[in-house]
Amino acid sequence: MRWPVSVKGVLFDDVGEVLLGLNDRDEWELIGGRLEHGEQPEEALVREFREESGLDVVPSGLVTAYCFDPVPGRTVLIVAYRCLLIGGRLRGSDEHSNVRFHPLPLPSSLALPHGYRHAIELCS
Repeated sequence: MRWPVSVKGVLFDDVGEVLLGLNDRDEWELIGGRLEHGEQPEEALVREFREESGLDVVPSGLVTAYCFDPVPGRTVLIVAYRCLLIGGRLRGSDEHSNVRFHPLPLPSSLALPHGYRHAIELCS
């Protein structure tokens, strides 16, 4: 069985808020996406951050990896890294209707899948 791999990044700003994007399922998620052919996970994460948020990051360590079903019957292997901000300017993208930093602790009412929430907790 083969599953797609999606790399995600946990990025905090200088006041400790975490960056999330609002997807088309009205769920908040970590920034990131699928690897392209021949791409290393860290390279994909840098590319995805630039595309989805306008920010330049450096992955600084693997946080967790787990299987996730974003929709029933579709499993994706999520690989989450902690990231450090090195530049860029925050902006939205076609993939997220809203991209912004959220203060911690995140409210339980925030529509954020458990695995992403857990990755954030491991980094904070």
